[in-house]
Amino acid sequence: MADTFNIIEVQETTFERDVIQKSFDKPVVVDFWAAWCGPCRMLGPILERLAAEPNSDFVLAKVDVDANPGLSMRFGVQGIPAVKAFRDGQVVDEFVGAQPEPMVRQFLSRIAPSEAENALGSAEGLLSSRNWLEAETTFRDLLDQDPENSGAKIGLVKALIGQGKGCDAKSYLEDLVQYPDTMVESEKLLPLANYICTVAEEMDENAEVTVVEAQYRQSARLFSQSKIAPALDGLLDVLRYNKNYRDGQAKSVMLGIFAFLGDEDPTTNAYRREMASAIF
Repeated sequence: MADTFNIIEVQETTFERDVIQKSFDKPVVVDFWAAWCGPCRMLGPILERLAAEPNSDFVLAKVDVDANPGLSMRFGVQGIPAVKAFRDGQVVDEFVGAQPEPMVRQFLSRIAPSEAENALGSAEGLLSSRNWLEAETTFRDLLDQDPENSGAKIGLVKALIGQGKGCDAKSYLEDLVQYPDTMVESEKLLPLANYICTVAEEMDENAEVTVVEAQYRQSARLFSQSKIAPALDGLLDVLRYNKNYRDGQAKSVMLGIFAFLGDEDPTTNAYRREMASAIF
């Protein structure tokens, strides 16, 4: 079978990338099969046909158990065909044995993202493209429908930060940091929100400040104007001068910007290396 857009062959060496990591973006259905297995030859074409449908919202990953015994052992495969659905890196549903197409469709419907999850994904896409105002509106709409949606809460904070609304973001984060599902990310973002909120207010063109303090404050102004790279350049200069400036605030702010942008953002990757060089 040749790989297509939604149907891939997976080996032990590629499982982490093609199944675990990919499942954070969309469901991945893993079909453990073998060429000699009659029921596999019945089920496989059904899964492949459904994965190839235009509106398919899952990836089908085929694992030959004879070629990949380690994966069979890792996931406790004792009979084939064995089908396991992954979302966010975890098995969320599974079945063993050949099933008719209506049963397979029911299985797929259980693992499909909900309308709310699809809406959250669209809103997060607005963040990635830096459409801050539209993202804010979308996240607020999601929270009107589901006030406990932790992803929408964090997304709203990022949309506010992106617009330079540090004080608004700070007020949200001071509440979110108390809850387990939002605590970790809130703690990363809070120094950035506080920086935009308070440091910008400290700016007084007539006040006498040191060169490094002026640079620190200017970076807050630049970030509030969505000039993220220049702001990071300024913060790097501060760290090169004193890596513990303001009791480590400059470092915490940079880490907050990385959390704000996300690990996949090219700016994060580039400046994380620069930051490491500055402080180590």
